[in-house]
Amino acid sequence: MSEFEIDIKKCLNTIEANGTILYPTDTVWGIGCDATNEAAVEKIYNLKQRSKEKSLIVLLAEARDIMQYVAAPPPDIIAIVENFDTPTTVIYDGAIGFADNAVNENGSIAIRVTNDPFCKALIKRLQRPLVSTSANITGHPTPAIYSMVDTTIINGVDYIVQHRQQDKTTRQPSRLVKIDDEGHITVLRP
Repeated sequence: MSEFEIDIKKCLNTIEANGTILYPTDTVWGIGCDATNEAAVEKIYNLKQRSKEKSLIVLLAEARDIMQYVAAPPPDIIAIVENFDTPTTVIYDGAIGFADNAVNENGSIAIRVTNDPFCKALIKRLQRPLVSTSANITGHPTPAIYSMVDTTIINGVDYIVQHRQQDKTTRQPSRLVKIDDEGHITVLRP
């Protein structure tokens, strides 16, 4: 069995047991859990020392999955998301199916459809959205590579993915946008 497959299985076991994982994404290293599990989401807020008013990013494997988790997405959202040329997180109104503490108090949710093969495989096998918040204590630097992850985070998660730990390719956090009902995009973080 490959290291990739071992990591996927260990992540699934950890997530199914209400646990948290430290893993590489299509952007930076992230802390993740089942985005529909309130107790697991709470663990992430506590580990990051993050205010509950600041909601978390959630990853989906495919653009069509947005339809399952957003009450009224723009009609052409799948085409819009599939045409992004850089990792982009979109804030949607009307989040449905998530843990209450994963959703912003105004009912919105930040979703990124990942292109990362590891994340895609994990989410497809989990069959639920995956929390993906940067693997840092709130206010501390965002870890672009594994060696930059703070020991507090390393010691605080339930499983650490081995895949890509030696990868020194630095990546930036995702672009953050809001899309209105007409499909107009407002960039909140370039």
